[in-house]
Amino acid sequence: MNTLKKTQRTLLLVDDEPTNLQVLRHTLQQDYRLLFAKDGAGALEVLQKERPDLILLDIMMPGLSGYEVCKTLKSDPATASIPVIFVTALNEAANEQLGLELGAVDYISKPFNPHIVRARVRTHLSLVQADEVRNTRLQIIRCLGAAAEYKDNETGLHVIRMSHFSKILALAAGYSPEAAEELLHAAPMHDVGKIGIPDAILQKPGKLNDEEWAVMSQHPVIGARIIGQHPSGLLKLAASIALNHHEKWDGSGYPNGLSGEQIPHAARIVAIADVYDALTSTRPYKRAWSVDEALALIRRESGKHFDPQLVELFITCMPTIIEVQNQWADVDQTELGSSSALLDTSSNQAILATPS
Repeated sequence: MNTLKKTQRTLLLVDDEPTNLQVLRHTLQQDYRLLFAKDGAGALEVLQKERPDLILLDIMMPGLSGYEVCKTLKSDPATASIPVIFVTALNEAANEQLGLELGAVDYISKPFNPHIVRARVRTHLSLVQADEVRNTRLQIIRCLGAAAEYKDNETGLHVIRMSHFSKILALAAGYSPEAAEELLHAAPMHDVGKIGIPDAILQKPGKLNDEEWAVMSQHPVIGARIIGQHPSGLLKLAASIALNHHEKWDGSGYPNGLSGEQIPHAARIVAIADVYDALTSTRPYKRAWSVDEALALIRRESGKHFDPQLVELFITCMPTIIEVQNQWADVDQTELGSSSALLDTSSNQAILATPS
């Protein structure tokens, strides 16, 4: 029984009336591990030692009210994500509105129906579990993206920066906040196909020969195969980006020679974000470009490599872009210099030169 209890979800029940705690205990004890507190201060003390999956919280208590406890929980990053359901005799709409504004997820009036309590608890714990699954999936996506970058002698911070650049540009292009957030999470997978490229080719310091380039140019196809086919959602978007982010506006890109609006819009966004960060970052084979130098190349490639409308939008986003660069700068990143690498757009290799 103790082993089973450890695998169960944990609830914290907070009420100053022993009778109410007793009723809640009988209602929930078969399905959950229960913790108890008789007032707000006691609840906060329990939370210093335990992290329940959900809290059932009375409002009218001596000392700290439930509102005050909830406000304290939501102001602390360690407890802010724990869902709170108010269980209270206060049943006016204004009281319910205040509780929800403070961050509670639900509001159950006393005297309560045990069936309703169980149903509400199940619902909100299901939402917690869904969030946990989503967060785990996003962590896996980030790890795969970072693995591809490390294999390519880049840092994991590259995928963080270019993903944020992609989100910023998507918002400027009219994406909804939800769609831009999805792009933020899909973008790290753009180069996952490099996992399938031999190190001798991927890490070659000089320019690739034709045979080597033929192998290298398959990494978008490999990436799309790794992610797989999905009918909708985040992984479908990630596969599309992986396959198409090296296509070019004028049709000279790879692997399929798409041009213009044939290229998925999200892939066009990621192409700009990826190249900009590559240019302004230090690599073993090059120094970082300055912001002005990188933007000059992106302007020159407008209508050739990049979607012209997105180039203009990207330039207007530069203050926010630079904030992200500063926030997620590589540890060994020095100030963006004036001597750097010039992008050879025929092979997508970087060769040392001084931009003119």
